[in-house]
Amino acid sequence: MASPGEWAPLRRGLKLTRLGLGVGTLGGLFEPVSDEAAQAVLEAAWKGGIRYYDAAPWYGFGLAEERLGRFLVGRSGHVVSTKVGRLLRPDAPPHPSQFDARGEPVFKTPSRLNVVYDYSYDGFMRSLEESLERMGLERVDILLIHDPDVVQVSVREVMEGGYKALAELREQGVVRAIGAGMNQWEMLLEFAREGDFDVFLLAGRYTLLEQEPLREFLPLCLKKGIGVVIGGVYNSGLLANPRPGAHYNYAEVPPSVLQRALRIQAVCHRHGVPLKAAAIQFPLGHPAVVSVLTAGRSPEQLEENLRMFQTPIPQDLWAELKAEGLLAEEAPVPT
Repeated sequence: MASPGEWAPLRRGLKLTRLGLGVGTLGGLFEPVSDEAAQAVLEAAWKGGIRYYDAAPWYGFGLAEERLGRFLVGRSGHVVSTKVGRLLRPDAPPHPSQFDARGEPVFKTPSRLNVVYDYSYDGFMRSLEESLERMGLERVDILLIHDPDVVQVSVREVMEGGYKALAELREQGVVRAIGAGMNQWEMLLEFAREGDFDVFLLAGRYTLLEQEPLREFLPLCLKKGIGVVIGGVYNSGLLANPRPGAHYNYAEVPPSVLQRALRIQAVCHRHGVPLKAAAIQFPLGHPAVVSVLTAGRSPEQLEENLRMFQTPIPQDLWAELKAEGLLAEEAPVPT
């Protein structure tokens, strides 16, 4: 069982703690988060041994980056990733992707800024410059291409445009590693085939509910030495508390998926293990996975996730999940 502060190696001399903190929630994802609560969550993460922090301009229209930057002042020994692909502009109209299916803003953060998607060389350069300014940092460790599929930008377009900026920034030492972060694995697989990447962030697609990346994506990453960070281990909250009306993939959970989650929960209960503990630990069983991201709106939530990460899990639990057809037979599990 890994500890939150245990370091795992990436390419190019980088290391990530086995548990990282995604700061999207601290930008007001779905619910407002006060400055005080955000700093308390960051403090709880630091105290728990977490030293890897993942941000993006999109998270709270820059607010999450600003809050992370303020927290890191005077601290050392941390690793920061942020993303490129969305610029924030006051003169742009609101983009449809800023709203959920009900027309509600995804981030409950008042802002005069709106998102402009830009996957060009110049767009990536401007995005990094603006992120560094918001965070008050001279450099970030990892720079990730963010969600080109949202606006149907192809891998080829990114490789002919923004990718050249990333490769140049890495060569110059402005960033140490480059990659992509998405909610799907198919496009990440294309990136892995087409470019020289160091790390990918895959959210919500390699969890106790879903293991399709075992077929092609994770094996290729392992073969090429590309580290994988897994986010969204609770599948939008479903694996935190499976119930009718729960969210799955940022929408209301379909009945068949809910039933599967409830069956997984029942197996966990039979072994005296919280479902959240199995969910947060499972991805680290795969040798390509270097880190899992957690999140929280309060220090209490963050501290609970830290406990879940360190909860002992008997091997019999994984064996029963496989025997019940609830976990892919070929899925490596934590030991």
